[in-house]
Amino acid sequence: MTQYITYFNQQWVGEHSREWFHSRGLLANAVVEDMKLAGVYVFAGGLEEDIGKAFSADPTGETLEVTDGPFSDTRQFLGGLTVVDVADDEAARTWAAKVAGACGWPQEVRRIW
Repeated sequence: MTQYITYFNQQWVGEHSREWFHSRGLLANAVVEDMKLAGVYVFAGGLEEDIGKAFSADPTGETLEVTDGPFSDTRQFLGGLTVVDVADDEAARTWAAKVAGACGWPQEVRRIW
């Protein structure tokens, strides 16, 4: 089995009503339950949307620095992720499609080494 991460940038979500998000949340929770029943679920969750609440640890200078805020100033940032443990790329594609369909926005998938 191989682990894959399916994730999205917050900017891919778009603007939607509270009702729309509620309906998508129900669909996404159903996909997570399906993953659990199939025995492929590792982890899933959304991230804090206020990027200003992030903090960073940077060991690249003379001293390790832990600072408030994101590591880099960028327009796009991670919004949420799902990790599955599946047999192959095809199974990862299938679950990513289910996650994307339930959420209603694009997802990117990468194998975890």
